[in-house]
Amino acid sequence: MLTINQKIITFVAKYIFLNDMTLLIVILLLFGYLLIGTSHLTNVNKAAIAMFIGAVSWVLYICFGTDFVMAQHPHEFLEFMAGTDASANSVKEFIYDNIFLKYVGKAAAIVMFLLATMTIIEILNNNGCFDFVTGWVRTRSSKRFLWIITIVTFVVSANLDNLTTTAMMLVIMHNLIGNRKQRMLIGCAIVLAANTGGCFTVIGEPTGVAMWGDGLVTATNFSMYLALPAMAAWALPTYLISRELPERLDVAWSVPTFRGDDTTLSRLQRFAMFIIGIGGLWFIPTFHSLTKLSPFLGALCVLAVLWVAHEIFNRKQMDADLMATQKKMPLSIQYGSIQQILFVMGIMLGLGVVSETGAFSDVSKWFDYNIHNVWVLGAINGLLSSMVDSFTVAMTNLSMYSVVEDFQLGQWVDSDYMANFVQNGAYWKILAYTTAVGSCLMCFANPSGIALMKMEHIKVGWYIKNCTLKVLLGWMAGFAILWAEVCLLS
Repeated sequence: MLTINQKIITFVAKYIFLNDMTLLIVILLLFGYLLIGTSHLTNVNKAAIAMFIGAVSWVLYICFGTDFVMAQHPHEFLEFMAGTDASANSVKEFIYDNIFLKYVGKAAAIVMFLLATMTIIEILNNNGCFDFVTGWVRTRSSKRFLWIITIVTFVVSANLDNLTTTAMMLVIMHNLIGNRKQRMLIGCAIVLAANTGGCFTVIGEPTGVAMWGDGLVTATNFSMYLALPAMAAWALPTYLISRELPERLDVAWSVPTFRGDDTTLSRLQRFAMFIIGIGGLWFIPTFHSLTKLSPFLGALCVLAVLWVAHEIFNRKQMDADLMATQKKMPLSIQYGSIQQILFVMGIMLGLGVVSETGAFSDVSKWFDYNIHNVWVLGAINGLLSSMVDSFTVAMTNLSMYSVVEDFQLGQWVDSDYMANFVQNGAYWKILAYTTAVGSCLMCFANPSGIALMKMEHIKVGWYIKNCTLKVLLGWMAGFAILWAEVCLLS
């Protein structure tokens, strides 16, 4: 039998050891953030870093799982054991069934949604459903070209994956514009349009999908507040970029040879597929509201219907082995879509481990006590997004604040402050806006910007000199509009 003093010593030793292991996992996560933020310098892929963080963190967690489980889930574990003696295997089984799979499910829901939307846009693009964009932008007027291609990017990215939308528009722009400097400026505007367009709908970015799937926001309320700020953050920098372009573009195409399309489908067939793809995604919020099932299931339904239409419309060509070759897309961008999926999975698994150590609870309490202002937190997260990655910063905040019931009200946490974190609270809108637009302050902080860097060989120094200040002005304008909306409408 242990004496009282021995029990105290044993408890203190375990507590210190548990804190040491938590610190080790947190340091691993922070070191990963550092590598992610400097990946453009080290040339180490972000996806590889994220997967390493996610895998190693869970290994560390499960190796010392008994202490973590008894600290965070004592009652659930005792119910799981049902009076039997605990063993190392039973602890691992509990972690796998009741903890690990929960985070895998959350990550998989976002990954499946991304996979579905990426596939939808690939099918639409390969069948010429976006050929109208090429027809619209075939002009030598720089302002007309810039505004048309960014408006289309802004609208499409609100419904589909940002990276794939950006890649498609960059390819169109690259094939039409001969001057590299002009392509660089227009490409920056395309990246900004994709990120701002994606941030004002719940299906436009992984962050919005995560918030929506967790029940933190509703689709209509989210878009109602973020539409105007997103437009301001896109339109102001785009106008400033347009002033640096010459009146006439150096084009790389010949007008007489253009037919308006490069597909065997009729205009009616392409329009039907476009309506199925885009219109189907617009129906997903209604699908989720009616069924309460994960949004990715609705996206898969849309993809299935679109796929069937694709097979029917191309039946003759496939039967005769005359199916047109898929449209050319740079391999670096094709691989970028796969890397983004792996990156999302790795980051979410890594954040899940830190959540289970209880570290995020302590950090959120520190922020609540020392900052106690959601607008300041939003601004800080926007700046962090420009240095690390928008999704990483946003999901870190969701991990700290998403479970309102777990907050412990203290003397500094009043009910008005807590109202910012309930469903449709102000903080979720602030976080979605500041991280999405803030990541455009630097070209390496979002997947779309990295795709542009690879396609046009843009250097970070050039981007800072020519675009960062413009994006910052747009970010501040949208931030001010969002503040006014929250003050007036809430």
